[in-house]
Amino acid sequence: MAQQEDVFKKIISHCKEYGFVFPSSEIYDGLGAVYDYGQNGVMMKNNIKDYWWKSMVLLHDNIVGIDSCIFMHPTIWKASGHVDAFNDPLIDNRDSKKRYRADVLIEDQLAKYDEKIQKEVDKAAKRFGNAFNEEQFRTTNARVLENQAKRDALHQRFSKALNDNNLDELKQIILDEEIVCPISGTRNWTDVRQFNLMFATEMGASADAAMKIYLRPETAQGIFVNYLNVQKTGNMKIPFGIAQIGKAFRNEIVARQFIFRMREFEQMEMQFFVKPGTELEWFAKWKETRMAWHQNLGFGAENYRFHDHDKLAHYANAATDVEFHMPFGFKEVEGIHSRTNFDLSQHEKYSGKQIKYFDPETNESYVPYVIETSIGVDRMFLSVMCHSYEEEQLENGETRVVLHLPAALAPTKLCVMPLVKKNGLPEKAREIMDNLKFHFNVSYDEKGSIGKRYRKQDAVGTPYCVTVDFDSLEDGCVTLRDRDTMEQQRVKIEDLRALIEDKVSITSLLKNLK
Repeated sequence: MAQQEDVFKKIISHCKEYGFVFPSSEIYDGLGAVYDYGQNGVMMKNNIKDYWWKSMVLLHDNIVGIDSCIFMHPTIWKASGHVDAFNDPLIDNRDSKKRYRADVLIEDQLAKYDEKIQKEVDKAAKRFGNAFNEEQFRTTNARVLENQAKRDALHQRFSKALNDNNLDELKQIILDEEIVCPISGTRNWTDVRQFNLMFATEMGASADAAMKIYLRPETAQGIFVNYLNVQKTGNMKIPFGIAQIGKAFRNEIVARQFIFRMREFEQMEMQFFVKPGTELEWFAKWKETRMAWHQNLGFGAENYRFHDHDKLAHYANAATDVEFHMPFGFKEVEGIHSRTNFDLSQHEKYSGKQIKYFDPETNESYVPYVIETSIGVDRMFLSVMCHSYEEEQLENGETRVVLHLPAALAPTKLCVMPLVKKNGLPEKAREIMDNLKFHFNVSYDEKGSIGKRYRKQDAVGTPYCVTVDFDSLEDGCVTLRDRDTMEQQRVKIEDLRALIEDKVSITSLLKNLK
């Protein structure tokens, strides 16, 4: 685990050094859990958003997009339950003065039981080799069964405490499991308290007349309150979806793990409106569709899993997370929820406006049910970085740091390099760049040796490099280098676009989705 944490620290450092992510307001010593995206980061982030948006809006003829405001009428958050119920259970350690989420401490304890079990399995697999029967071992080994029984008992108790919103029981679990503060190493805990996560501000010219409003903690409500506008103006027939990408804000007390948990972040959400009674069927379909979207990036199915919720939100009748294997364990990247008709019914009640849908096929009116898919752009960005980062040992004994980014998500697709800065080579390189820049993002580099320039492009994940040499002026050919294999081939300048464009475009990713 320590080795994985070291890798994660290197990834954070790499993000800053190569213009992907900077601490926000750094010249003023920063602002906690807020980050800015640099010149490479913003390009990659935009590519992730482009991949998601097009997979929703282009590939589905019954999904459309909107862009709603960050500021919304405060009653919306009363109706949605955020004013009364958008809380985290927090606990303080009196010795370290550090604050933690009680549920996260217990989830980490569950993970420790899983690690103990896996350690026994790995040891046995090494000992028995090909003759090892993992299923039999898990159901018969005394140490595995003991840890599994402890894990199951904790899981059952934890689930009940969450669903009952029993804060005293959450604290008792922490005490009974002898969970210590990671900083002080002590078990000197306060009681568990609820803390609302919304940022509040005021709108209005004077203090007397100001209205208390909130920065939105999610983008979903902007879709719900516009549901009727979109349905009527687009003449949409159920089932249909509304997609949105936008900023959200949560006053996270326990913000950690770099851009994994931030106070200002970006969401890609799609709310899919369905006929009541069909929601669980659609929930299953969207689980399958979303997992295919993730696995289409080629990171390996073993790095993804579904994690069904122990505690369902008050509005949901089914919920799962898509988790990705980060350096700090399997963590949520996307949530898929069957939200029933809670949101639309609440807005109908609080606004006094009819939000029912008239179904021309059955001649009945009803409030639609909703399947939500909600993915964090920043978490998706982090998962791509974590999987792509490699310190590769080369045959000549050297090490290169390379980002094996999916070509369609890479900030720059091609770097054009003149062999030297004279004799017409820079002019030829610029000409090639100017011809290709209309089709995909191209950069130019003439500084340092070719080897150093290759390493720099490897470190920012550029899939292809082209070297313009003296022969290029005569034969119209250049050397094309592949980032992952480091193989080089001579190709005609006129063939470059055809060779590269399809491999680096979002379209190439979309074509692989069924």
